Amino acid sequence: MATRTADSVAREYTFELDGPLARYWIALLRIITGWWFLRSGVTKLLEDGLAYSYGPAYLRGMEGTALGPLPVWMGNNLAWLIEPGVPVFETLIGLGVMFGLLTRLAAFGGAFFMTLFWVGNAEFGHGLVNSDLMGLLLFVTMAALAAGRYYGLDAIIERTDLVERHPKLRYLLG
Repeated sequence: MATRTADSVAREYTFELDGPLARYWIALLRIITGWWFLRSGVTKLLEDGLAYSYGPAYLRGMEGTALGPLPVWMGNNLAWLIEPGVPVFETLIGLGVMFGLLTRLAAFGGAFFMTLFWVGNAEFGHGLVNSDLMGLLLFVTMAALAAGRYYGLDAIIERTDLVERHPKLRYLLG
């Protein structure tokens, strides 16, 4: 009796970064991450408008954290910028990441916010690895992998004459 040695389960499976499965996955992560921040920003805008007073209060409460007096100074002296800035920037970061528009710039902004949240929640009751760190890692991943190039608007923008003439713009895109 003859047996067949080739089995479909034994076929090699690869996950290449430039392969279609990776592209879909990166685009999906980008959309979900963008939606997360967009929803957060829009919710703040709807509830508080441009007077999100919790932002400066949060920073003033970071006195004993690893960042030291910097966030406290920001909460005391930059409230005029932080109150409207948090909901507006969260909304813009969310839109940028979600649609893959100026993705690296938006992801840098998201990583900055998540760094403040992670250090600001320095009690680390659940350890150093918490949801704030995971958000930070998502934004760093979006920037490092140029996630806007995968089914995002950055892929279209990068083919324009403007970007062809000024290739350094690609550092903000992708």
